[in-house]
Amino acid sequence: MNDTTSPTSATPTQTSWRDAWRVYLEPTSWRMLFLGFSAGLPLLLVLGTLSFRLREAGIDRSTIGFLSWVGLVYGFKWVWAPLVDRLSLPLITKLLGRRRSWLMFAQCLVIAGLIGMGWCDPQRNLEPVVWCALLVAFGSATQDIALDAFRIESADTQHQAALAATYQTGYRLAMIWAGAGVLWVAARASIAPIAPIAPIAPPDSIANVYQHLAWQTAYWVMAASMGVGLLTVLFSSEPAAIELPPARNPKEWLQSALVAPFADFIRRYQWQAVIILLLIAIYRISDVVMGIMANPFYVDMGYTKDEVAAVSKVFGVIMTLVGAFIGGVLSMRLGVMRILMLGAVLSAATNLLFAWLAGVGHDLTALIWVVSADNLASGIASAAFIAYLSGLTNVNYSATQYALFSSMMLLAPKWLAGFSGLYVDAYGYAAFFNSTALLGVPVLLLVWLAAHQSKA
Repeated sequence: MNDTTSPTSATPTQTSWRDAWRVYLEPTSWRMLFLGFSAGLPLLLVLGTLSFRLREAGIDRSTIGFLSWVGLVYGFKWVWAPLVDRLSLPLITKLLGRRRSWLMFAQCLVIAGLIGMGWCDPQRNLEPVVWCALLVAFGSATQDIALDAFRIESADTQHQAALAATYQTGYRLAMIWAGAGVLWVAARASIAPIAPIAPIAPPDSIANVYQHLAWQTAYWVMAASMGVGLLTVLFSSEPAAIELPPARNPKEWLQSALVAPFADFIRRYQWQAVIILLLIAIYRISDVVMGIMANPFYVDMGYTKDEVAAVSKVFGVIMTLVGAFIGGVLSMRLGVMRILMLGAVLSAATNLLFAWLAGVGHDLTALIWVVSADNLASGIASAAFIAYLSGLTNVNYSATQYALFSSMMLLAPKWLAGFSGLYVDAYGYAAFFNSTALLGVPVLLLVWLAAHQSKA
């Protein structure tokens, strides 16, 4: 299936509109919804939500920006992806199978890390929080490796866009729960109401509103929420095992596990691989770089946890669902590359709305419109991009190749995002958001080139 079919074709599939929508009722699609929730939950808890927590605790923006480099763990998951792709875990692999055993092991790492992040107080000692965040990121990245392989091996190429849409819907719902939900829980667990912070409030006044026990409760609720993934793994069936050629010695094993997946990709796409890899490396750069400073921006604009939670929970959920399902259906009907271009345009354009919001100041109605547009654009772009990456892989190396692609997607953006706090301190939020929108311009050229060369 995936070893012979390229997603770079711009030719629309001949699926009827009715069949395109009915695919979402299949059990595999529902399974991807719940597993997508498990995959999406940890990301904000070590990045966006953590930045809100740290800013409220009085940590300066530059430090918060550099701490976003915890997310670089996701950019290097291709290093241990061959192990996840080929090795069995003692005891549990015999019970669950290779994909499900790695999924459960990774989910347990995430749960342990989230409990630790809740236990540690960043105001007293930031270092333990960072180490626990690294554990969460490692477990989350490992879960992504196993889950991407599980998804790719669970259906044929034609169904990957639909699975990507339901996976992305679950993923985005989890991000809203880990973003708006954790803020809502922390606000409910606070001992006394917290007054809004004025945009010009000094760091000392920011630190005065921080309540560690409230955040501890919130992070422990998030750890318990990972139970969705554990239960789904237990009640799912293992995909049909791919027969792998036996390795007669360590050298042959290393060749098949480490070298062969990358050599296969180069062999299939040859010189086109350069454009494909460049596109993968920067497709989400606008969103990722902007996202690190979004929550500090809310804090500095005077939005309370309840306000941010309410807007994200109501409007974010609706627009994420709409965006993901539209992206999945349009990708099946019109072709992945066309929707990939649409997603790139929308992702860059919505960053300009944040620049506008920075000039407006504390305005809840404006926040609603901006968050709604941002979630709609992200849902469309993500559904198309996941389908694109899935179609690039050879099923014989699904975990390793997809880990390479998704790692490249984050490596450059996460590294650049580490300097976001310094940029905001020097030039302000409006200039920062405008600059992140401009980062999306080269993406449009690369999508056009990839689509054009696929027709050649």
